[in-house]
Amino acid sequence: MQATRQEILDYLRRRGHGTVKDLGEHLGLTSTGIRQHLTVLERDGLVEANEERGHVGRPALVYRLSPEGDGLYPKMYDDLANALIEEARTLLGPEGLQQLMKNVAGRFSGQHTPRMEGRPPTERLEETAKIMTDRGNVVEAGWVGDDYLIRKHTCPYWNVATRNSAVCALDVEFVRQLAGADARLSSSLLRGDDCCTFRVRPRSVMASSNGNGR
Repeated sequence: MQATRQEILDYLRRRGHGTVKDLGEHLGLTSTGIRQHLTVLERDGLVEANEERGHVGRPALVYRLSPEGDGLYPKMYDDLANALIEEARTLLGPEGLQQLMKNVAGRFSGQHTPRMEGRPPTERLEETAKIMTDRGNVVEAGWVGDDYLIRKHTCPYWNVATRNSAVCALDVEFVRQLAGADARLSSSLLRGDDCCTFRVRPRSVMASSNGNGR
């Protein structure tokens, strides 16, 4: 990163926003020079500009970091999550950690309860796959015999799961609670498979299978 552009990013990170005038005064550069740097940063998707009207005159362009620009700065979410999970395991033991993961899955799935209300079992399965997609995952889903397979090709918790596989149980429980059906993990990215496959079987199918002695 060119030094002046990094200073512009740092300024916007500290202050939250800034105009060409603000940045020029801070860096001791002309407005033309600041605009040239901002043009490059906008092109690279690191800053965003919006018009904001002041008390008088034309609206001023106010610059802020884009999500991509903010992503250049350190985030310690994975380290924090791993430390919390490991501490929970120490304090609660394996069974307590498992229950904790179920509770967290319940918090996540509970956010989507309105989307599931009144839906028949088949629609709940399809909506579960849609919700997983809406959460930023690459998902394929469909029926294979009596099983509804949800194949998830991405893992949003990868840096945590590689150290604490208990996170996988959270994902399975999330699917189980959303779908209102039995769910098992039959393949896993963590084990080197090309996706995480959730094999979901509606309770009506399970009851029918048990009744037939299969």
